[in-house]
Amino acid sequence: MRASFKKVLLIFFLSAIALFISLPNQIPIKFKIGKYTLDKTLIRPNLDITAGKLSLHKKFDLVLGLDLAGGSHLVFEADVSAIDSSKRKPALQGVRDIMERRVNLFGVSEPNVQISSFEGKDRIIVELPGVKDTDQAISIIGKTAQLVFAEIGGEDQTGIIPTSLTGADLKTAEVKFDNTTGKPVVAIEFDALGAEKFAALTEKNVGKPLAILLDNEPVSAPIVQEKISGGSAQISGSFTLDEARNLAIQLNAGALPVPVKLVEQRTIGATLGAESVSRSVNAGLVGLSMVLLFMILAYGKLGFIADLGLIIFGILTLALYKFIPVVLTLPGIAGFLLSVGMAVDSNILIFERFKEERLRRPLADAMEVSFGRAWDSIRDANIATLVTAFVLANPFDWSFLQASGPVRGFAITLALGIGLSLFTGIIVVRNLLRAFIVKE
Repeated sequence: MRASFKKVLLIFFLSAIALFISLPNQIPIKFKIGKYTLDKTLIRPNLDITAGKLSLHKKFDLVLGLDLAGGSHLVFEADVSAIDSSKRKPALQGVRDIMERRVNLFGVSEPNVQISSFEGKDRIIVELPGVKDTDQAISIIGKTAQLVFAEIGGEDQTGIIPTSLTGADLKTAEVKFDNTTGKPVVAIEFDALGAEKFAALTEKNVGKPLAILLDNEPVSAPIVQEKISGGSAQISGSFTLDEARNLAIQLNAGALPVPVKLVEQRTIGATLGAESVSRSVNAGLVGLSMVLLFMILAYGKLGFIADLGLIIFGILTLALYKFIPVVLTLPGIAGFLLSVGMAVDSNILIFERFKEERLRRPLADAMEVSFGRAWDSIRDANIATLVTAFVLANPFDWSFLQASGPVRGFAITLALGIGLSLFTGIIVVRNLLRAFIVKE
């Protein structure tokens, strides 16, 4: 078997794997032929590999952004009036980072959390795709969640005396169940310094209550039976399972460095998103069909091979979106459609060069020379586009560049499309032409 056919088989094998990933989770099959009727839904299995310590689980779902899937749009305003002007920017960045950690712990896929400063107002914009329960999201994301351990003192033993042991000394917090009552509690573990503080505090207060305050509100005051070493404790109270889970999320994420208040909340429905997706898909199909038809009419057999490469490009791109995964927004779809045009552009440069080389060289030599001499133009054009995508994506969060989530989505899908178009244009199409057009 010739080397080119081996490479073609490898390309088709890779495309088959990508097609498996690209397929939807459920594929309905309905048709009727005479008296035979088939009405069945095929379910694509998820990737589930466990081998020793290696564990890989992938659902390969297409992750949609807020504009396509719907969800919650929250705007918090930060009160930085008590902070020195030179320290406001780091404080706002700290608020953003903590909110993002809380959202991630909350289980929201691919949130968008960004800072907006305009006309003297500093705000944090939080977009949560797929989250419709805004009240629960607000209670987790915007709460200060400052944990403090306090001694009980005074003549009547009702005075609360805060100590230096706070949530900053925590290492982890997780939900467990009390062995006696079966009620949910929050088990906490301190870091090395916190463990020393906790041991000294419990030794000092044996036989006395030790109050646990959350945002200056007491949640429990257990009696210390003995000195507790090892840095582990638990917060008990009349928690429901959801309340205990939310408290653990807030403690793990840390306390917000500045107070915030909610100034805007919107629930965005998915109806507009579904309509946008439908129209975008229709526009993409029409444009793709026109490109495929143009390539066949203009270049004949060469165009047909280019079309096959373009179909493989589409399959690989969708598979990559699901595998990473990429959050697909409406601007992201625009980036993908633009990369389709870039994928065809490489083939046009090669085929036009081939027309000239074919007049003075054998077919095989003309094809190889065409790919080699068109590469400089293809490389320069795609590098220029990749630089533009890099600037739009702003991966290092430079303040003098934009930081818009939708624009970044456009840039990311465009950059991925450019990379894959180079692979399909230079590697895939070249080997297909060697195997089916050029006679070796």
